[in-house]
Parts: sequence; structure tokens; C-alpha cells
Amino acid sequence: MNRKDFIRTSALATGALVSRPFITYASQARYKTALIGSGWWGTNIVREAIKSGECQIVAICDVDDKQIKQCLGEIGKLTNDQPKIYKNYQELLQKEKPEIVINATPDHWHALIAIDAMKAGAHVYLEKPIGHTINEGKAIVKTARDTQRICITGFHRRYSPHNLSGQEFLKSGKVGKIKEVRAFVTYGFGQGKMVPDEPTPAGIDWNMWCGPAPLVPYNPSIHPRSWRNHVEFANGTVGDWGPHWFDQILWWTDEIGPKKVFSIATDKFNTNNNNAPESQIVVYDFEDFTCTWEHSTLNGRPTSKSENVGVYFHGTEGTFHMGWMSGWTFYPRDTRKEVIHQNPVLNMPDQQNIDLVFADLLKSIKSKELPFADILKGHRATNMSLLGMAALKAGKSLEWDARKEVFTNDTAANKYLSRQYRNGWVYPKA
Repeated sequence: MNRKDFIRTSALATGALVSRPFITYASQARYKTALIGSGWWGTNIVREAIKSGECQIVAICDVDDKQIKQCLGEIGKLTNDQPKIYKNYQELLQKEKPEIVINATPDHWHALIAIDAMKAGAHVYLEKPIGHTINEGKAIVKTARDTQRICITGFHRRYSPHNLSGQEFLKSGKVGKIKEVRAFVTYGFGQGKMVPDEPTPAGIDWNMWCGPAPLVPYNPSIHPRSWRNHVEFANGTVGDWGPHWFDQILWWTDEIGPKKVFSIATDKFNTNNNNAPESQIVVYDFEDFTCTWEHSTLNGRPTSKSENVGVYFHGTEGTFHMGWMSGWTFYPRDTRKEVIHQNPVLNMPDQQNIDLVFADLLKSIKSKELPFADILKGHRATNMSLLGMAALKAGKSLEWDARKEVFTNDTAANKYLSRQYRNGWVYPKA
């Protein structure tokens, strides 16, 4: 790959990021679109759905009135659509019959909503991780295939220009033979503080927020944004950040999953309400390479020569860092050779490329072909996160059959592939 290729890739992506006039959004609207989960990230996605010029926002569903109000304010800046408001997603699906559903809820709600939406006839934009447990993911994939609905994973890094050119560089052989891969997220967030439980604020249906997960007392350390570090509703940093970077690894290799996995984590150190691992290492043994995951909220790794997130591909010709806001960089083994770098092209706010994902969703709906971030890719990348958590719970090395999706050396560990839902909610069948 040469400089002209990089420039052309970046230019194409930059052109896709250009906003259209307000009137265009309304005049070309075609697909009845509903947003379920109207918080920070859901608002980012629906914003790009409107900017596509092909979506009419017919409904918003959230259990928090405050989040709905804020999201409506953003929608009102871009379109004259007047979406109806719901707190029950099942009622929304029945009454509005949307053609596209954006599912940007917390992780514990991903499976049921995605499955019900596809069964109701909608195509789905599903945020990562695609599920809270591995068997939820299997059920989502099965439903997508059975209903022949498009279900795309919100892997905006799969579409970013520097990720595309970086993968081409990796596969060109210029990094040499790669036998060691390390994915990492290392941000030092400090001590924090303990936050007491509170009465549920007016305007929040907390019972519905918890849904199939355990019903815990309302606590502002959980909602609206910190649920990611509470294992009742998510899987911590490896569950939140991991799928993006594991997807980059699975994109590079022909393998679909590891054959063995082992994990350890530090004891809790920070003073806060979180119960997910603060510092965790996962080791994955693939057929042709080894992979490690490392995350830490305790130390930001000030000695690192790259940013605090990404993947290092260590090859015989040098080390390649696939990053986020820093783009990608290749450090040659021969120090006489020049370091190669490409900057990213990212959307604001929040440094993402959601518009490119959404464009692929619309293209796939029309062509009936699977998208580049098809749900199966989301499932396999999510699996790697969840395998790390399963190995941590098991306290031992687990052998994994990536095709049958079961543990083979410890059948008791297969209990970690699913979990008990709260009464009133039925765990989906794969």
C-alpha cells in the first residue's frame, strides 16, 4: 500500500461524512425507523440515521423521560419528524411496525429487543456487545437468519478509513509473520467514591430498566452511563471495549475463535460501586498465534509510546499498532527504516464513524446481502469478551470449540454461556 492509496481511502470516507441540508433529510425519508434506548449513544446513532436522508423517525422508546427529552431535542435540530414516545418496546413494535430498529440499550437488553424486533419484521442496528451472554448471541444470529432480516453490529471501527487501510497493510505481509497479538485499554480513572442507593427518580421505570436482569435498588452509579461496570447488566471493560478490538483481530485472521482461554484479575482497589474487574488479563490460544487482552482502570501506562487503546500486532518485520484517535502506526524492526503512520478520519461528536455503518445497513436492506459488520461478526467478537469473563469465573484454563460454541474440557463451565432471567422474562432459544 502506498501514500496515494491512503489518501484516496481517506478522501472517500471524508466525503461520506459531509452533512446534507436540513430539507434533504425530510424529503427523502423512506424507512420507518424507531430508536430503542435514547441515551448518549442512541442519540448519536439516530442522528446519523436522520442524516442519511432515508429514515423517518416514527418512535422513540426509553424508560427514562429525561433521556427521551434530550434525544428529542437533538432530533428536532435535524428533522420535522414527530416520533411517538413509548416506555415499552413491545408496544412500540406492535403499534408502529418499524422497518428499522436501532437498539442502543444497555447490554442486558440487547438480545430480547433485537430478537423481538426482527420477528416483528424490522431490520436491526444492534450496538456491541451484541449480548450479555454467549447463548444470547447465538439466538440473535439464528433469528436474523430465520427471519432473513439484516442485523448489523455497531462496529464503526470496522468502517473507519484507517482501520480499512490498516487491515490491508497487515494482510500485505509487510509486518512479517505475526505470532503475538495484544489488545489493550488502559485508562487510570482514580479512586472514585461510594454512592448510596436512592429512591428511583420520577420519570424512570426502574423495574423495566432492569428487565430480565436482577432487580437491584436504583443507584446513580448505575444509570445513566455507569452500568457498564456492573456485571448484572454488562461485562466490564472487556465486555465494553473488547468487541471493537477483538473484531480487528478476527478481521485480520482466518480463525473464528480461540481454542483455549485463561484469565486473571486483580482484587478490587478503587473505592466505588463497580463490581466488574478493574484490571484484567485474558490469554487466548489460537491455532496460529497467541493473543492477550489487558485492561486497567488503575494505571494509564504513562510509558506507552502509543495511545491507551488498540491492538499491537507483533510481527517478524516490526510492530503494528491499530489505534483509535491516533490512527495506525507501523514501527519497523529495522530502526533505519522510517516509521509509517496514517491519521484517522472520525466524526464528531465522540470520534466515531456511525454514518458509514448506517449507510451499509441501508445498502444491505436494499441488496439483501449481508453487511460488512454482519451480526455473525459481532457475535464472534463479543464471544471473545465473554470467554474472558467465563474463564475468570471458572478460575482455570478452558478449552473452546469455536464452531459448536461449547467448552470441551469442563462441561460445568458451560453454565457461563447463559444465565437465569428474572421472572416474567424468557431466555431466548438458539
